[in-house]
Formats: sequence, structure tokens, C-alpha cells
Amino acid sequence: MSLQTPDHDEAHGAGLGGRLNWLRAAVLGANDGVVSTAGLVVGVAGATDARGALLTAGLAGLLAGSLSMAAGEYVSVSTQRDSEKAALALEKRELAAEPQAELVELTELLEGKGLSQQLAREVAEQLTEHDALRAHAEVELGIDPDQLTNPWHAAGASFLAFTVGALLPLLAIVLPGAGQRLWITVVAVLAALALCGWRSARLGAAPVGRAIGRNVAGGALAMGVTYAAGALLGAAGV
Repeated sequence: MSLQTPDHDEAHGAGLGGRLNWLRAAVLGANDGVVSTAGLVVGVAGATDARGALLTAGLAGLLAGSLSMAAGEYVSVSTQRDSEKAALALEKRELAAEPQAELVELTELLEGKGLSQQLAREVAEQLTEHDALRAHAEVELGIDPDQLTNPWHAAGASFLAFTVGALLPLLAIVLPGAGQRLWITVVAVLAALALCGWRSARLGAAPVGRAIGRNVAGGALAMGVTYAAGALLGAAGV
């Protein structure tokens, strides 16, 4: 009887972790776009039902939020990339200056992962012979030299995710008639937040009900507070 090895198509390791991080960031960026823009347009709707004012406020919030998210992500990821490159450069200098000390260090790191001293030494020697810098980068620093974080990709993903999320409350508030736009916006936003909560929980293997409840409650609170503030300002004639 022959044994067949099942096919494994799923991704593993750093590639899978990186894709999950990007997907999680996209979900959270869309969630931010929904909440912040919904709070803004609902707040303005508390003061006026003029379509032009709502559209102007919504577009301003969408552009400001998406650009702010993109700029913040670019700065943050650029700093991370610079740190990774600096760590790799330092490791390269150390390998050139003290190769034996670095071999001992790599052996000890592999021992710490559960290998016996003899096996750790053998593995360290083979990894060093194949690609010493890559071995130390991955085992010691947790960095893949070929997959350094890209600030432009991060900025673009944040901009796109926030924009997609912000479009929902913007369209919901300006397309319907004056008598329906507020409740349609609230329902659409809460449904979108429930979806974002469900998706983020699934990505993080967390309880789905709790994640949805937090997301929906936070969005409802944001819209309630901003609507009350807008209504008070509108009543005051501001």
C-alpha cells in the first residue's frame, strides 16, 4: 500500500504572517474610515440637512483622514525600515570583524530554540556557510533581508483602506432624501462596523461576538456624540 503525501497549498512562515498583517491593517483602516467619516457627517447632519454642506464635510473628512493615515503609515514604516537596514549593516560588520564569535552566538541562539549543543553547532555552521548574514538576520533579528517593510506600500494600503471605508457613510448621507438620509447612514454604518468586527476577529482568532459588539458600540457612541453636538450647535445658530 502506498502512502500519498497530501498537498499543502497554504502559505507558511513570514510570508503568511506578513499577508495577515497587511489584511488586518486594511480592515482596521477601513474601520477607521467608516467611524471617523460617519461621526463627521452625522454631526453635520445634526446641525443642517443641506446636501452641499454634508458633501463638503464628508469629502473634507475623507481626504484629510486618508492622507493623514497614509502620511503616518509612511513615516512609521520608513522608521522601521531604517532600523532594519541599520541592524543588518551592524550584523554585517560584526560578521566581518568577528566571524567565530558570531558563529558561537548563532549556535547559542539555536540551542535556545531547543536544539542540542552538537546539532545547534552543526546547523549554525551550515547556515553560516550558506549565507551567514541571512542566518543571523532571521534567527537573531527576526528579519528577512529580502522582505524589508516598504513604506510606499504601507502608505498606499492605508490610503485606499481608509478611502473605501469613508465612502460608505459619505454616500449614505448624500444620496438619500433629507427625510431618510440619517437613519440610512446609521444602519449602513453599523452594518459595516459589524462586518469589520467580524473580519478582524476571524483574522485574530478572537471571539466574534465580542469584537462585533465593541465595534458597533464604539461607532454608535461616536455618531451619537457628534450628532448631539451638531444638534446643539445648530439650535444655537452656530
